[in-house]
Amino acid sequence: MVVAHLLDMDGVLVRGGQPIAGSVDYVARLVAEGQPFQIFTNNSRFTPEDHAERLKAAGFPVRAEHIYTSALATARFVELQRPGSSAYVIGEQGLVEALRQAGCRITEFDPDFVIVGDTVSYHYEQIATGANLVAKGAWFLATNPDATGPTERGFHPACGSVAALIEKATGRQAYFVGKPNAFMMRGALDRLKVRAVDTIMVGDRMDTDVIAGLESGLKTALVLTGVTRRTDIERFPFRPDYVIECLADLRQVVVRE
Repeated sequence: MVVAHLLDMDGVLVRGGQPIAGSVDYVARLVAEGQPFQIFTNNSRFTPEDHAERLKAAGFPVRAEHIYTSALATARFVELQRPGSSAYVIGEQGLVEALRQAGCRITEFDPDFVIVGDTVSYHYEQIATGANLVAKGAWFLATNPDATGPTERGFHPACGSVAALIEKATGRQAYFVGKPNAFMMRGALDRLKVRAVDTIMVGDRMDTDVIAGLESGLKTALVLTGVTRRTDIERFPFRPDYVIECLADLRQVVVRE
């Protein structure tokens, strides 16, 4: 029986900042019924408060505690691996604030970590500094492996692409904390205090959302309102538990069970 939801944001709840038909009502019903859920995103640019405000402006009745980002997962990883550490950050406020709240000091002087996150304005000098620090021995983390991100003009190189640049320059591999890493899934489950077997991961990507849920022991639902088409599923050697046209259709599946 499904008692908790992990809901991907882009492609499931919103598209281009606009709510997808039926998604606001679905989330509102979860809130009204007191069902535990987390809105999942690899986007590390914004704080949970900022994400919540943007979603509320689109009609979703959510609060900051409903949002779980790759920045929060990365901060948790750093806190567990090396409490009280320091980091050089290539990213924006969502990542910086999460790290600071986890007790991590932000510096470019002999940091323990170099951490790459999302931003729409990567600066070459920052990338070069990060590569130099990694080459000197700093641990190399990245919030997520997404190679591109959507913009009004199309797409732009994202966290995974910039991490690859540093990897190529240094010969050191980044550790990606966000989806599809099961570490991020476990962090959300711990927040909700629920078991994986009682939770469903709902996403629009086979290569991050579905595989992350599958490897973490969750039920999985692929919605077709994002980047994946039904014909794309055959390219992968694994399957979601459910394929639905949109989030609103999930209630029929859950109720039927």
